[in-house]
Formats: sequence, structure tokens, C-alpha cells
Amino acid sequence: MGDKHRVRFEPVGIEIEVDEDQTVLRSASEQGLMLMHGCKEGQCAACKSFVLDGDDIELDRYSTFALPDYEKEEGFTLLCRAHVYEDVTIELLNFDEEILRSGLPIQNAVAEVVSIDHVTHDLRHLVLRLVEPADLTFFPGQYMDIAVPGTEHTRSFSMANTSSREGGRLEFVIKVYPDGLFSSFLDSRLAVGDRLDLTGPFGVFTLREAQGEDIVFVGGGAGLAPILALLRSMAERGIDRRAVFYYGTRRRRDLCFVDELKALEDKLPNFRFVPALSEPEDGDGWDGEVGLITDVVKRHEQNLSRAHAYLCGPPPMVEAAMPLLARLGVPDKHIYYDKFTTTGGEV
Repeated sequence: MGDKHRVRFEPVGIEIEVDEDQTVLRSASEQGLMLMHGCKEGQCAACKSFVLDGDDIELDRYSTFALPDYEKEEGFTLLCRAHVYEDVTIELLNFDEEILRSGLPIQNAVAEVVSIDHVTHDLRHLVLRLVEPADLTFFPGQYMDIAVPGTEHTRSFSMANTSSREGGRLEFVIKVYPDGLFSSFLDSRLAVGDRLDLTGPFGVFTLREAQGEDIVFVGGGAGLAPILALLRSMAERGIDRRAVFYYGTRRRRDLCFVDELKALEDKLPNFRFVPALSEPEDGDGWDGEVGLITDVVKRHEQNLSRAHAYLCGPPPMVEAAMPLLARLGVPDKHIYYDKFTTTGGEV
């Protein structure tokens, strides 16, 4: 380990010590501080912040789309890539005081594969059972890093369940990519009984308390997992806020967990599930919504000024949905998102 330095976060007035060998984000996570972040790979800009004091900061490899050179010159940084070599003061540009101090320190865990089910042609429902520790505390909507066996790499996957209290169970919905580092392993080599190394929990895609405020979920692909966790949590807690889940796929064969989502409409009287197909074919026998999921949202919603929005799915979907929801009235601070990245690959 390297030397440690003080990092002070403004405007919240929180200080932590950060080891030179760790990124600011990783160190904060280990100390239970839930800073806003997304990909942890310098691609999504969710953790972008401004350096108020101190300049001896080095960044691991990152995308200039997330941090253009001119912004770096002005003093902006990415906390998921930043190593500090002196005491610094950082202004958080994107933070939520409600959850900032409510974080859970990250843990290392070992889990055993219970089942791998094909829920669509390219989505797998992976169920694990914790071995050590036997239980892991996380907030619904968070994710774990899973080590890819035989490599030094990890991949991040959101839990679809709400806790591990029932037998140490962890559920994931994972998209299979032809050349995906983990998903190829998942589809060709991983078997029931195998063990995987996990680290977490991470993420701030968690349900904010806002009694009386509506909720709009927008998802696609494996983005179903954290949204399903939030909906399951709402049902368990008896949260009766008006909520709607717009879920977009290409064809009918891409839909999954439909029966459970329809059943949630009975458990949550103010909840609606609205699936949509962007490219239905004649053989699909589809009489539901058709079009890009953002177009479906636009057709159904007029005023979302009293709503919180949760987005999870491929970057093009998230990038299209964010300005649309803003135009429909959702305050920027109430738009929460998990945007998958291509380098991180399989979220």
C-alpha cells in the first residue's frame, strides 16, 4: 500500500483518507461513503467532480468522452480513475445527501452457482448462493463485481433480488455477448456447483424515499435486473406510490419475467407494466405497444414534474431517455440511471 492523503468533499464537509494505490471512489466505497458513480471505468462521467484544492492527481486510463481534455485542464476529474498524491479538496457535482452517508462498506465474498437459466435467447438468469460470508447486506438496485475465472478482470452485474436473507441467494440477469469476457464463460464453461469470487456492493441506483411522488422506470435488456429489484422491494414494503415500468425489447422473444411483472400489478395497485417491441414480426402475434421505448413514454406521459425517474439499459436508450424525461418535467436531480458501458461490457 502507498502513502495516505486526506480528501475533503465539498459542499458536504466529509473527509476520508485515501491510499495512493486506490482510486478515490474505491477508497470511499470501502469506507461506506456512497459517491455517485456508474461504470467505474472512466466512461460514463457519473462521478465527474471538480478539484478545488490540490493538483497532484493522476488518472488511470479513461475516455475523453467522459472527461474531455479541456475539462481536465479546467480542474475536473473522474473519481473512479483518480489517485491522489497530496491532500486535496474536491467539489461533488453530482451527489445525493439522502444516501451519501448511508453506504455499506464493500466486502469480498465467495458464492456457489445454484442455477443458470435461459430466460431469452441472449439473457441468462444466474442464481448464486453465498458461501463466505453466508449473508451480504446490500440495497435493492445495487450491483456486485464478479471476478472472471482465469483472468484478472471483473464484470459488474446488478442484483435482481432484494436481499440475501433467504439462503444467501443472489440473482442476476446477464446479457450474453458473442465475445463477452464473462458471458462467454457463463454460457460455455460455468456450471452448477462452481464457485465465483465477488466484491461489493456498489452503486447508487436505489429507491429514494419521496412519499407522494410518482415513479417512472425505463429499461431495456439486462437493465431489467435492478428495476425488478426495486419493484420487488416496493411490493415487500407495501409502497403504494404511482409507478410505471416502460420496458423495451426488439421482439417478443426478448421479453422475460413478464408473468411476475404482471403479478406485481396486483400486489401494487398503482403500478403498471408497459412492455414495447421496437421490431415486432408477423409471427410475434403482438398487440401491445410498438416503437422505441422513448417514443412509448412520450405517447403515455405528458407531465412528470412530480416524478422520479429510474433508467437502466444500453447507453443509447439512457442517452435518449434523459433529455426526454427532462422535457416532460422530471427535475434533473430526480433522474437516476445505470448506463451500461461497452468496455465494462456486461452489467
